[in-house]
Amino acid sequence: MEALLLVDVQNDFMPFGSLPVAEGDAVVPIANLVSPRFELVVATQDWHPPHHASFAINHHGHAPGDVIQMGGIVQVLWPAHCVQQQPGASFHSGLDVTPIQYVVHKGVDPAIDSYSAFFDNLHLRETGLEAFLRARSVDTIVVLGLATDYCVLFTALDGRALGFDVKVVREGVRAVDVTQGDGERALDDMRAAGCAIVSVSDREG
Repeated sequence: MEALLLVDVQNDFMPFGSLPVAEGDAVVPIANLVSPRFELVVATQDWHPPHHASFAINHHGHAPGDVIQMGGIVQVLWPAHCVQQQPGASFHSGLDVTPIQYVVHKGVDPAIDSYSAFFDNLHLRETGLEAFLRARSVDTIVVLGLATDYCVLFTALDGRALGFDVKVVREGVRAVDVTQGDGERALDDMRAAGCAIVSVSDREG
């Protein structure tokens, strides 16, 4: 069975948000177009506490875009975004949420960021998504959302590592591109891991 996974289609990642992704709102009509093709639709939300360690504002002397070591791994510091219960954490108002049957909240641990829909960045804690999908005999996940080079990338890589077939909808993703070309490199990394990059026009995707 295939499940559609909508990654972080949230206000703060839109061009008007606090962590804007260029053309991030372009994924909304793609999500609305694709969702009716699936029996099971799952969505993720970044769901940070206000004192989250990935926020530059919580590190004196640092600015968004700075890179630090956090928990033994590299962490990009971000503007405060997708704070729990705040408007920026809500799904884009144009997203049809009717088909969504399950929502995964990630990034809830104030000390560890969580790009992947499956694990935090240190793989210390699961989100519960794998168990939810296994219980419904899902073997393939079709991924779209934001952003290509972070949450889409790590969700796709973890999905493959867990044994799922993974398809990424090319028209349905956009990149942060902290460094120019990060989005395309992320797509290459997903291909190298065995993910299929598909189009909305593909019958399967």
